[in-house]
Amino acid sequence: MSRLSSHRGVITRKNKTVHLVHPDGTRVFFHVDKPTRDPMNFHVQIQTIHDVPITREYPDVFPDELPGMPPDRDIEFIIDLYPGTPPIAKRPYRMSSKELVELKEQLRDLQEKGFVRPSSSPWGAPVLFVSKKDGSMRMCIDYRSLNEMTIKNKYPLPRIDDLFDQLKGAKYFSKIDLRSGYHQLKIREEDIHKTAFVTRYGQYEFTVMPFGLTNAPAYFMNLMNKIFMDGLDKHVIVFIDDILVYSKTIEEHEEHLRKVLGEIKKPPVVC
Repeated sequence: MSRLSSHRGVITRKNKTVHLVHPDGTRVFFHVDKPTRDPMNFHVQIQTIHDVPITREYPDVFPDELPGMPPDRDIEFIIDLYPGTPPIAKRPYRMSSKELVELKEQLRDLQEKGFVRPSSSPWGAPVLFVSKKDGSMRMCIDYRSLNEMTIKNKYPLPRIDDLFDQLKGAKYFSKIDLRSGYHQLKIREEDIHKTAFVTRYGQYEFTVMPFGLTNAPAYFMNLMNKIFMDGLDKHVIVFIDDILVYSKTIEEHEEHLRKVLGEIKKPPVVC
């Protein structure tokens, strides 16, 4: 059962199916023709996002590669500091040779997309790596000192129990994850220098909202609410960068999915 739960497994006895989700997002369906002790007596169907017919109507929403800089929006990420806060700069953290190779690669990728640029800011936060479930490494910036001096944004995040209340009576669900969601919101130009971070290979600063800043969830929640306002509490709920479309019938669900994907396409944001 631990292996089943680790792959978000769902068993449907009525349809004799098992649904698993690989960490890379690939979905696998097992269908058993009849009860058997032979574990090989089943059909396997591997489904990707492009196998869902409605998603093929919105190729711009599901690109194979994440595009570069996001468009200008009504909302920009702002870093307001307490009055009199001086710049804070720290030395780079020590890294292993494996981490240095990964650092160089991720810096190259971020620069190619325009998400970071070389910096000469008086600010400077250190970098560290965190291992992900799939074995890859996530580059994280230690913004704790900056966060302590940042005026907190009080934009409310939704209560989880309130979100569940909206799902009563629904039978059909589609979950949409935004790809690198935070990077789809630009930072106000005069605040970019505050995001500077230091590495073995130089100093850089973010032009898009990075992970780890104290007000990032509130700003992104505000953006998502503005995008999906017409459908909130009707057929879609949003929690930061997770979107859940819910409906009572399959016909309604197809209609709701098209509405949501149409809203995603307008700003646009990328899944």
